[in-house]
Amino acid sequence: MSGSPLAASAYEVLGVAPDVTDEELRRAYRLRLREAHPDTGGDAALFVRVQAAWELVGTPAARAAYDRGRGTASAPHPTFAPEPTVRSRPADTRPGPRSHGQPGGYNRERYLVGIREWAGRGVALADPYDPALVRSAPRELRRLLADALAEENTARSLSDLGMGYTIWHDVAVPRIGGKLDHVVLGPSGLFALTSDDYAAAVKFRRGEVIGDGVDAAPVGATVAAARALGKAAGVRFGGVIVVLPDTDVPEQITELGRVRSLAAVVVGRSALTTVLRRGVTGVRDLGGTEIFDVRTRLQAAIRFV
Repeated sequence: MSGSPLAASAYEVLGVAPDVTDEELRRAYRLRLREAHPDTGGDAALFVRVQAAWELVGTPAARAAYDRGRGTASAPHPTFAPEPTVRSRPADTRPGPRSHGQPGGYNRERYLVGIREWAGRGVALADPYDPALVRSAPRELRRLLADALAEENTARSLSDLGMGYTIWHDVAVPRIGGKLDHVVLGPSGLFALTSDDYAAAVKFRRGEVIGDGVDAAPVGATVAAARALGKAAGVRFGGVIVVLPDTDVPEQITELGRVRSLAAVVVGRSALTTVLRRGVTGVRDLGGTEIFDVRTRLQAAIRFV
């Protein structure tokens, strides 16, 4: 089962309402298992999801824990609360990249405001990140939390880059509004990054990301934002990168070609630093003096949301 806030609940995977009886739940599990079994022409991925869902709610004790948002020892619930740091290796003493801004901060704040409004005036939320609460929230709120988590996870990956890189998070986009999740400057070029999590596999068509849950045009939107920021700062971006969970991409690195003169790449998160270190086809490397000039221009122009 995916740890994304947008992932289907165990009940949704099994095709039942959360208040069905234990016997109805058992019958639904057996039916879904037969339907999804690969030996009878079913979907292997769905077969695994059905088994994982049953592990979460298949016994009265496990189901009660799941409904309370606690999970079990073998199938724990995800943790949606922010971690105290985005450094992936806090004990590492090697110099890391310069980092500015708060990754995920804007969307977390919007989620917290929204979840309290949705819960109702005067209702005290002991834990706004409780998995049971998140699971019951409207999709637009779960979308905000998923975006925040995706941005924070990308920031952890970026923190493994060396001291030759500079990173800005949650950057306001001049003139057209909105934000860029991350801007990364290094020897391999200047890149605009978007971090997403659709809790589903994606495909590509005509230089864009498509699939279930993709309710926007992430490549096109990132290109437009990069061009607007580049014009305001007097710099030229080399490319845009859409970062997704490893499980959601068909290949860890997919170069989509050029979109409005910018190279576009979709990567699984674990391949992100590889791409940024080795570079992207069609994006020229930057020398030390040029990096310094671009960084100075960006520092003067960048504002945070």
